Amino acid sequence: MAKKGKNYRKALEDIDTSKMYSLQEGVELALKGSYAKFDESVDIAIRLGVDPRHADQMVRSSVVLPNGTGKDIRVLVFAKGDKEKEALDAGADYAGGDEFVEKIKGGWLEFDRTIATPDMMATVGKIGRILGPRNLMPNAKLGTVTFDVGRVVKEIKSGKVDFKVDKAGVIHAMLGKASFGSQKVKENILAFVDRIIQLKPSTSKGIYLKSISLSTTMGPGVKVDPLDIRNQVKQA
Repeated sequence: MAKKGKNYRKALEDIDTSKMYSLQEGVELALKGSYAKFDESVDIAIRLGVDPRHADQMVRSSVVLPNGTGKDIRVLVFAKGDKEKEALDAGADYAGGDEFVEKIKGGWLEFDRTIATPDMMATVGKIGRILGPRNLMPNAKLGTVTFDVGRVVKEIKSGKVDFKVDKAGVIHAMLGKASFGSQKVKENILAFVDRIIQLKPSTSKGIYLKSISLSTTMGPGVKVDPLDIRNQVKQA
């Protein structure tokens, strides 16, 4: 195991790794553990009581965070005609069709998210082997295959986060920046967990929110009590 630096060890001194903190305490400790010279991201890891090997226990969706992510998301929209113009007017960084397919085939990947109108999916399918493994393929389940491109572009630009449970039953997401401060980070976490709770599969038995951990990019993880978060979601 790699040896941790002195700044990491110093941040860890304030954290009892055997304890589950309240959401307020957890957020404050995670932010306090931010020591890098850049504005660190705030990350969450939620272990769910699901078995992703079963299709009916796959948890996957998206949520628009109330305070955004703090990250400038570059959006590419596959559309033509009026929908191309609608996408650009809504703030898309790029919009078009075959010309972008050819650029991507040539190695261009200067974008973070993609949207496509349904009539463009056959065209996008030509580069599915490039976009798919990078989680860049437009997906109807996530709302990124749609004719309502203007609305979706605005949502993504304002802080829409996609998430998917991994093979280990864990959901990872970036929910803001350390510079947001504890209140905005807390609001984002509650919105995110609320969406996760809404998506609980009917076939999931036992404890659904098994564990929740917060951390900044370089800082140590902080365990947060799932029951405390659930109670605050109910009160929100």
